[in-house]
Amino acid sequence: MRSPAWTEDELVLAGALVVKNGWRELRTGDREVQELSELLRSLPLHSLEARAMPEFRSPDSVSRKTSDFATNYEPYPGKRTRCGEATLRMVDAFTRREAEMLQAAVAIEEGIGSGELQLLPQQPGEVDDDGFTAVEGRLLVRRALARERDPKLRRLKIQQVRGRGEALSCEVCGFDFSRVYGGLGEGYIEVHHVTPLHVTGARKTRLSDLACLCANCHRMCHRNRPGESWRTPDSLREELRKSARHRAH
Repeated sequence: MRSPAWTEDELVLAGALVVKNGWRELRTGDREVQELSELLRSLPLHSLEARAMPEFRSPDSVSRKTSDFATNYEPYPGKRTRCGEATLRMVDAFTRREAEMLQAAVAIEEGIGSGELQLLPQQPGEVDDDGFTAVEGRLLVRRALARERDPKLRRLKIQQVRGRGEALSCEVCGFDFSRVYGGLGEGYIEVHHVTPLHVTGARKTRLSDLACLCANCHRMCHRNRPGESWRTPDSLREELRKSARHRAH
């Protein structure tokens, strides 16, 4: 059995180490490498069988991954190590959005430290079509989806919207389930976190953190493209406007 490929969460944490080290690789004996090795071996991302392998996320393997980041960073003058597409995409993300990526690493570490991320069951749809959940990482997406599917939060958000006398419709495209589906769609809407969890941190979700979306717009907010993740309702509305302008021409 081979050691499993690195997941997004693991790559975010390894990349943060390299960036904080001035985009230089770290050695097997470095304290930070030893600590990250222990942390990665504890995460609920791989089977117990894989995690029991001596070489699984060993200090040697963590050090090699930091070399992948350091040598594939554009300004690096020497020979680049060979690594997978997921690592190259993460190098690009750290290069272009360093502060955001470091925030994501902190959020993952805090979620692990609190024990919350280890207790969350896997959520349907937590991995995108290409298997890459980009900045948020699988564990943060899992936490976001679990909160968005919390029936109590959804009910309170619907009550808030109706209490203001507003229609229960998608905040991006205006779709109204009851208007289209009649009684079947009455009271139905999905909710989405307006701000990514790596920005808000582990604080309790407030109703102002949530937006009402139709199923299509909700999926598009979560859908990733290379170097991009977690679309807000505002940014999705801009995507719709750009698409409309393009069709008009």
